[in-house]
Amino acid sequence: MAASMARRNGRTAAIAAFVAVAMVGLAFASVPLYRIFCQVTGFAGTTQRAEDGAVPGPVGRMISVRFDANTSRALPWRFEPVDTHRNVAVGARNIALYTARNLSDRPVTGTATFNVTPAQAGQYFSKIQCFCFTEQTLAPGEEVRMPVIFFVDPAIMDDPDARDISEITLSYTFYPVDQPEAGS
Repeated sequence: MAASMARRNGRTAAIAAFVAVAMVGLAFASVPLYRIFCQVTGFAGTTQRAEDGAVPGPVGRMISVRFDANTSRALPWRFEPVDTHRNVAVGARNIALYTARNLSDRPVTGTATFNVTPAQAGQYFSKIQCFCFTEQTLAPGEEVRMPVIFFVDPAIMDDPDARDISEITLSYTFYPVDQPEAGS
């Protein structure tokens, strides 16, 4: 009886240990898996990335695109779109410009997160080139123009949940990137 109880306790402990390890592994994998899911499906307004730069070409419908810019309070930058609004042809290659200025007396590195609203439009908003794909470092007082080259996929007109969208908002928020201390 004692041997049977010891075996059951050992089996229970092994299962509990396996579940704990699996949960930790899933916790570490959840962020990249969620990011991949959002990029593939356009879920939560995640835009698509047009790797080959191919653009379908205009299809005769116009859509309004609004550009939004935000910065974390911890980032000493002024960040704003050059134009806050533009009407673009669906399927045509477009460019939007944002400016960023480092307001501090030291170099600062930032990274941008982005989203598109309404969320149903995310899977049809494709970026060819974007400052949001890499970290940006600005010298003290430096001001730069940062382009976003994009198109709205004509497939938006075939989606019953998205075809009636008349305005898309592309929003960016810049956050500071933690830099290693000098000499460490």
